[in-house]
Amino acid sequence: MSTTTATVAPVSQPGASVKDWIAVLAGMIGAFMAILNIQITNASLLDIEGGIGTGVDNGAWISTSYLIGEIVVIPLTAYFSSVFSFRRYILVNSVLFPIFSIACALAHDLGTMILLRGLQGFAGGVLIPMAFTMVLTKLPKFQQPRGLALFALSVTFAPAIGPTIGGYLTENYGWQTIFFINALPSAIMAAALALTLEKQPMQLHLLREGDWAGIVTMAIGLSALQTVLEEGNKEDWFSSPFIVKLSIVAFVFLAAFIWIELTVQKPLVKLSLLKQRNFGIGVAVNVLVGVALFGTVYILPQYLGQVQRYNAEQIGNVLAWTGLPQLLLIPLVPLLMKRFDARYIGFLGISIFAISCFMNITLSANNAGDQFWIPNIVRAIGQALVLTPITAITTAGIAASDAAAASGLTNMLRNLGGAVGTASLGTILTEREQFHSNIIGQSVTLARDEVRDRLAQTTNYFLAHGVSDPAVASQKAIVALGQIVRRQALILGFSDTFAVIGVVLAIAAFALLLTRKAQPGGGAGAH
Repeated sequence: MSTTTATVAPVSQPGASVKDWIAVLAGMIGAFMAILNIQITNASLLDIEGGIGTGVDNGAWISTSYLIGEIVVIPLTAYFSSVFSFRRYILVNSVLFPIFSIACALAHDLGTMILLRGLQGFAGGVLIPMAFTMVLTKLPKFQQPRGLALFALSVTFAPAIGPTIGGYLTENYGWQTIFFINALPSAIMAAALALTLEKQPMQLHLLREGDWAGIVTMAIGLSALQTVLEEGNKEDWFSSPFIVKLSIVAFVFLAAFIWIELTVQKPLVKLSLLKQRNFGIGVAVNVLVGVALFGTVYILPQYLGQVQRYNAEQIGNVLAWTGLPQLLLIPLVPLLMKRFDARYIGFLGISIFAISCFMNITLSANNAGDQFWIPNIVRAIGQALVLTPITAITTAGIAASDAAAASGLTNMLRNLGGAVGTASLGTILTEREQFHSNIIGQSVTLARDEVRDRLAQTTNYFLAHGVSDPAVASQKAIVALGQIVRRQALILGFSDTFAVIGVVLAIAAFALLLTRKAQPGGGAGAH
């Protein structure tokens, strides 16, 4: 690896004050809780569905509604924080977030739960880009890598530890507790922000100048797209009239949104930032990493639940080893960035992340929690080295005045990448399972002696264990053999899906090398 000039900040450049650091840390609590709540319900959906009396298919909307609220509000945050003032806007949402969260725990029907989860996502989504913006505006350039490391901890550690916390609380204290835990951290965050952020006047006149056409088209387009991505695989994609109509709505409104943003004088989302080489490539890499980051947190619990029949707490315990090592490693990344080129650190991190996925491409029925321990440790090491350097590279040429716009665009597209990745991987898993089922099924025929012997043994087993009718026992044996075939096909489908994630990360790693070298210190410039 080539090294950057190992310079520190000039003596004349003061570091951030204690007050500013408290504000940044408080913002990170918000970002962590908001991202945590994307995943915290996933391991507990069956319990929540039972608690509010809805069907398994409808329960997915509990996650979808939160994601829609979050992904719509992230790009709106820069504008609304200008209108209502940064301090007032983040404080209001840091209070609304736990209120809506607690309300979710008290919901008794699906409609109420979907509405409240959407509102919770709308409040929580504000906290993610605003934490990122504080790093770029409150910390001097030489200290920004430390702030970005804290943000990376929120973005990568929270999804990894979410199912662990959710599973433990659900199994031991009931599903409602996963919504109550937001109260105390949110109270600490709100108090710290109230004491440290400067009061600023509202600029309500900006409401008249707002890009309302962009806001409306973006909100409708992103909501439709997120719904398509979340529900598409379950509805068999374009064989469903519902998905076809929503896809048309998403395409029309998002196309209109892009056209408006490129032509209007004061755009809601500053797409022109994507023309900057480092920002454009960095955002693309962020999207691909988002696919892998959210994809692995989606696929591994699915494998453990469907193949190994793990409960929520057991799944969480396996995933914990993806999160815990990051607590130790991420704080060290800024030190590495003082000595080495951020591009090479990011390349190494993404490559290690990819290797951890390729370690899971030879799954068998024997691969349970213990067998994922080493791949998860490797993945944790890779993830720890990924986000801080990528973010530093992406923001290296962004002016302070564009920090909020860059933050909203980066975080929205990474989360959208996660949604696209989760939907795509779910479809790939379904298709590959069907493919392997057909291949295996061609070999499992009554023309083979092994198959006839296996059916005879299984039939005799059922006859010896309470089934008196030979015909019923024979039918049960056929069903049991079919389940074995399906399970093996499912395992092979998961192996293929991990391979796809590994390839996506390999593309991201090499794309990162196309960026320009960041300035010494690795922070975002304010040119």
